[in-house]
Amino acid sequence: MNVREATAADEATLLAFTQAIFDENWDRPWPHREVAPELFEGKLVLLAEDDGEPVGYAFGELDPQGYAHVNIVYVVPEKRRQGVTRALLGAFGERAREAGIEHLTLDVATSNEVGREVWRRLGFTEWAQRLTVPIARLEQQQAPGDSYASLHVQSDDRDAVEAAVGKYLPRLGGSGGRVGEPRNGWVTVHAELLDRDRRARERLASELSNATAAVVCALSVDDGAVVRYVLYERGSVVDEYQSVPEHFGPLPPGDVVALGANATVVSRLTGAEPAAVRSVARTASSPDELPPPDELLGQLAELMGLEGAGRG
Repeated sequence: MNVREATAADEATLLAFTQAIFDENWDRPWPHREVAPELFEGKLVLLAEDDGEPVGYAFGELDPQGYAHVNIVYVVPEKRRQGVTRALLGAFGERAREAGIEHLTLDVATSNEVGREVWRRLGFTEWAQRLTVPIARLEQQQAPGDSYASLHVQSDDRDAVEAAVGKYLPRLGGSGGRVGEPRNGWVTVHAELLDRDRRARERLASELSNATAAVVCALSVDDGAVVRYVLYERGSVVDEYQSVPEHFGPLPPGDVVALGANATVVSRLTGAEPAAVRSVARTASSPDELPPPDELLGQLAELMGLEGAGRG
């Protein structure tokens, strides 16, 4: 086995190897560009040969900031598991050490379990994750619409609800909670923190359910686009609904299903007609497929008997 630096005469081999690895396991969320010689400009390119025949290559860069990064390692299928990868990385490491560099990095797809195991066996450890997002989704998140929320405690004891809000809201970083008079068997709570912080909203709802031994419903419009409710009983989530299940990011199929309303649970806890729950609490892949968020929130509040829902 011989590993040497590639020359201009190896260009066709390098391009063919690069196309082969892209065809084999390209799994990035964007298409790869046409393979061109410019890919290797300014890079360290090493070619492995067996009896004079090219069997693999590695290329990357020696960064003057103190690390070497390997962009690609490829070995032809019939020569895999025969030490070619180790030889290529060893040679790459030698060039890095000669340049005064002590650390070698590379990227590997999270879905590439075989590749990840190979790198682990060679001593690589994970120290960061590279994330991706469609720019359109990022732009939507950078300019979200209006968010507003209310909590509804199934109780006529306003004083007990107010005491619990006064105890737990400051612990979550909020203040100025407004507790309404009992209406239709529910006490409504509004606070600025509930409008802007979904996690704090749901944490307070759980604490109120625990403290008052009552059913609590957290009802909201988030980003001016998605309607959401979470029902708590004895402090635990018993039902959850989100009009656009993947609004906050992709979910496993089971989680998407779980964000559809459970009409039986809603009926048991609020007295709503199951058929009405199924009719109103629909989900979709886009807000455009549903009624306007404020209208949908109003429909949900009405069927559950929640007065004073929404904006404080």
